[in-house]
Amino acid sequence: MRCPYCGSQDSQVKDSRPAEDGGTIRRRRVCPDCNGRFTTFERIQLRELQVLKKSGRKVPFDRDKLARSVEVALRKRSVDPDRVERLISGIVRRLEQSGEQEVRSEALGEMVMEALKGLDDVAYVRFASVYRDFREARDFQSLIGELGRGDGLAAIDEEETTPDETSS
Repeated sequence: MRCPYCGSQDSQVKDSRPAEDGGTIRRRRVCPDCNGRFTTFERIQLRELQVLKKSGRKVPFDRDKLARSVEVALRKRSVDPDRVERLISGIVRRLEQSGEQEVRSEALGEMVMEALKGLDDVAYVRFASVYRDFREARDFQSLIGELGRGDGLAAIDEEETTPDETSS
């Protein structure tokens, strides 16, 4: 593995251990030339996935690009990095287990939105606003309305009105 500090091609593994419930191997490495220490991760890749864009173009699936877009949505949010890694790994696992060689970009975006909805409401709204290309404030209002109905707030509103009706 190439050293990220000096570019030497000869790094040594000092420690290996499983990470992410055994789906990844975490390796601590040291460069014998500059003594730089760094960590690498080894993951299972079942197949080469392709993302089918709206334009019809196909591009290789990039886990790092997925992670970057999730991180942008979560910027300045206090979410445990392990939960974020599990979210990303879960999406990748679903894609690989589907058995399909291609995934539509729309389906991938919906997977990310659904995962973020369960993780952080603000990140969900941020991601959705870019993914769905919001143009007006009413787009945000509509999405937030959907979010409110989905997390039980509508049921709470109904419970608050029911006792008033029965007490009259």
